Amino acid sequence: MVLALTVCGIVVALVVLGLFVFGLRRRLIQRSGGTFDCSLRWDVPEKPDPSGKGWSYGVARYNGDRVEWFRVFSYAPRPRRVLERASIEVAGRRLPEGEEELALLSDAVVLVCLHRGVRVELAMSEDALTGFLAWLEAAPPGQRVNVA
Repeated sequence: MVLALTVCGIVVALVVLGLFVFGLRRRLIQRSGGTFDCSLRWDVPEKPDPSGKGWSYGVARYNGDRVEWFRVFSYAPRPRRVLERASIEVAGRRLPEGEEELALLSDAVVLVCLHRGVRVELAMSEDALTGFLAWLEAAPPGQRVNVA
């Protein structure tokens, strides 16, 4: 009986510690710059599958001339993807289609981009999209920026 209670106590303590570290990571990401909720789909074919597969929920952070994208459900301290302002070309925007509506946040708009020849889709709120496009357009003089 004592052993079972000890094991249960250790399991609960580990779960609480894991949740604490998870929350601490999110705070550290948000602390050092402007962040926004952003789902990402990397290396998308020309005709994407409307089933909603391939989307990963995350948090993006502006860091100078880069946007760093972190998976939400991860303990990794480094960004999973880094998008450089000079390498982003906006190809268009659209509303989620089919089952994508279930995979993304309710007010999401999908922004289709090319980053160094790789087709990337970012899904974010309308307000975050406005900020992202303004950030792209605010490139230093001489930088080529393509915003559709």
